[in-house]
Amino acid sequence: MAKGSGMRMKAVIYSLSPFEQKVMSGLWRDLPHKVEKKITDNWLNALCLLGPIVGTVQYAKNFKENEKQEHRY
Repeated sequence: MAKGSGMRMKAVIYSLSPFEQKVMSGLWRDLPHKVEKKITDNWLNALCLLGPIVGTVQYAKNFKENEKQEHRY
């Protein structure tokens, strides 16, 4: 490479005005469809996560109900 034959690079800087930025708009756009897609694509993972949580809540409710009914027997 000869001396001084290089190309000069220019940098392009993109910026937005703080008044034109919409940071959260992409999050809320089409939210029901996004949630539905996540659930249908990962239904097994969702079931594995929600199963123990629902089971624990049901067990706790049943335990409290039996505790309330214990004096009747």
